[in-house]
Amino acid sequence: MFASDWLEVRRDDAVRPDGSHGVYDHVVAPGAVTVLAVDEERRVAVTRQWIYVHAQAQWRLPAGRIDDGDDGPVAAARRELAEETGLSASDWTELGTVHGADSLTNHRDHAFLATGLTAGSARLEPGEADLELHWLPFAQLVAMVVAGELPHAGSSFAVLMAQVRGLVE
Repeated sequence: MFASDWLEVRRDDAVRPDGSHGVYDHVVAPGAVTVLAVDEERRVAVTRQWIYVHAQAQWRLPAGRIDDGDDGPVAAARRELAEETGLSASDWTELGTVHGADSLTNHRDHAFLATGLTAGSARLEPGEADLELHWLPFAQLVAMVVAGELPHAGSSFAVLMAQVRGLVE
């Protein structure tokens, strides 16, 4: 029906749970990654930028899609962290995968905890020219999730997974 470099809209012939036949419209999108990058002082690298589809600036963790050239989610996470923040990390922990809109899309967001950070230079894309990097205490980020101030699903998921698993103290 429609395809671009970013997504494909499909209409599939589907068999419903009751055995009847119908159609199912959905969006097929590449997976994404979200990175919870935490320094030795328990501060988290958080970005703030304009998000077109929500028509507002939002707080979120470094994140992006898994490109064809990436060798899996962790490679994409390393790339996205470096591109958006200039940071690299020596230690990576998989936090899990969240499905953002199951009825609409197959999109999956793979979340990672990155520690052992080293600073470098960001390599922002044209659409990220307004991206600002901030360092917020982990406890403040947890409070932001609870208050609904971190609406990006992958970001909230990563923060909560690190919190409940006791990975950031």
